[in-house]
Amino acid sequence: MALAYLLGKASAKLLKVNFNIPLILALSIIPDIDIIFEFLLNSPIHRGPTHSIITVILVFIPFFLLYRQKAAPYFVALASHSLIGDFLIGGQLQLLWPLYTNEYGFRGIKIYDPVNIALEFTLFAIATIIMFKTRDLFRFFRNNKLNMILAIPIFTVLLPTFASYPLRVPILLVFPHMFYLVLFSISVLIVVRGIFK
Repeated sequence: MALAYLLGKASAKLLKVNFNIPLILALSIIPDIDIIFEFLLNSPIHRGPTHSIITVILVFIPFFLLYRQKAAPYFVALASHSLIGDFLIGGQLQLLWPLYTNEYGFRGIKIYDPVNIALEFTLFAIATIIMFKTRDLFRFFRNNKLNMILAIPIFTVLLPTFASYPLRVPILLVFPHMFYLVLFSISVLIVVRGIFK
């Protein structure tokens, strides 16, 4: 999510467009929706069609036609999951599905590898500092109904991570996960409270 925020913010600034931070963060994890299908179908499909850059391009064609450069930060956030995140860490994703089912990516770096841990923590720290300095962090504390989209990362990535045993993230990455879980939960609760006020 930190990488998607940084890339989304950079592309928005470059193109001089505004972007919705919660939507960027939610899109950054959407490719992992295949984990749900893998569980339901009892079939190993993780890092398959939902991780394909061709799928991302096809999904975004209508958005580029309607919104032009305003769609770019969201495209970058979604594509970064596969093209950078999963390609570098763990690899073995069907990047060119449906044209090819070959798997691509580096195999050497795994989630518990010190390189991954350092990279993820550094990206988290940089993203958090930039969010604070640009006051983007405070957008999470506004009663904005679009913040409800943060329920996606809460219930698909963050809560299941802490509900599982053994813990599925390296111990040094627990703090970033907890930070996002608390931040997103507060944001969603502010909106829910506003609805019932």
